[in-house]
Amino acid sequence: MPISTTVPQARRRRRACAGLAWLWLAMPVSVPAALAAGPAASAGLMLDALTWTEARDRIAAGHTTILLPIGGTEQSGPHMVLGKHNVRVQALTVQIAQALGQTLVAPVLAYVPEGSIDPPAAHMRFTGTISIPEAAFEAVLEGAARSFKQHGFKAVVLLGDHGDYQKSLARVAAKLNREWGKGGCRVIALTEYYRASQAGHAELLAARGFSQAEIGSHAGLADTALAMAINPALVRGDMLALGAKGRQAQGVYGDPRRATAELGQLGVDRIVETSVTALRQQLGRP
Repeated sequence: MPISTTVPQARRRRRACAGLAWLWLAMPVSVPAALAAGPAASAGLMLDALTWTEARDRIAAGHTTILLPIGGTEQSGPHMVLGKHNVRVQALTVQIAQALGQTLVAPVLAYVPEGSIDPPAAHMRFTGTISIPEAAFEAVLEGAARSFKQHGFKAVVLLGDHGDYQKSLARVAAKLNREWGKGGCRVIALTEYYRASQAGHAELLAARGFSQAEIGSHAGLADTALAMAINPALVRGDMLALGAKGRQAQGVYGDPRRATAELGQLGVDRIVETSVTALRQQLGRP
């Protein structure tokens, strides 16, 4: 180290660098085009598909709501890809933005808290899952929201496709709304989105005669069907039976074998309809 740097200073610098490294890792990333569903870029909804002058002009023209889709990179049994949440939340958020109007979509945040790394717990027991500290995750959400406010957005909507970080979304929204007051921008943690993807979709499947044990809570019938409806490439059809054997040991909670895109579309429609209705109410739109 330089002679002018003391040992305590060096330690503080190392800690600061480590924190910045986590934040860099957690920065939002776009879903690969090969997996993204729908003509998002051509529709002009994706923020990162615009130039800065195009984004400026959209905001000036009244596109002052931005949706921040939050996914996660985690195991979903042997039959679904690790990026399921990321592809799904982008596709659904684009549909919500299209229905809402005057709305843009931010890049997907794919790095989220997934639990203990060492020793590994929950999804981290399975290869490929990525987990970051909760504080780093919330710092990224906050930084993104502050960026959007700076550029002139009036509403920042946090949509999370995964259950474990819903409280973080609420905390960040509450913190910024307290700080900003009625300062021209608000943050909405859209809990209705996640509830529709879970309880709402399960309710529709139960009405068709499927049991809760089959519907499941993770990588089961509902989860797999929803992925199929978004993009069949997310699901390995020849592995569905394997996901049903020794389920929890395979990271599966439910039974995916009878999943179809048709059953998943029920969930897609419920999520989009519920989310758009909730946002119109909260934003005061007709």
